[in-house]
Amino acid sequence: MPQLHLEYSANLRSLDTDKALLRLNNALVASGQFSDEVDIKSRAVAHEVFRVGIAPAERAFVHVKLALLSGRSPEVKRQLSADLLEVLKDLVPAQAGVDIQLCVEMLDIDRDSYSKVRLPA
Repeated sequence: MPQLHLEYSANLRSLDTDKALLRLNNALVASGQFSDEVDIKSRAVAHEVFRVGIAPAERAFVHVKLALLSGRSPEVKRQLSADLLEVLKDLVPAQAGVDIQLCVEMLDIDRDSYSKVRLPA
């Protein structure tokens, strides 16, 4: 745990998703909220078909969803969100003529119903 989903519009061709996932994972490790780095699972998905608003202007987005086991305080979740947003701001360059939105969403996973097992290597 946690589960990090990086979703982005495919018109952000210069986004290095491998680097982004590594930097986001590093921010989570640095937070001190997770006891074992191997518990952090992240993935990236490009959306070829998307729309931001209704105007014909070229727009783009990067949206991080971080799902955590329930029980963390609002302050901890706010800090994690802010840390991840700072990583996005550093990673996603402005593109001339493109309105880009960067977002972070925090989600709680019900601790009582979550199940996990690690298979031996």
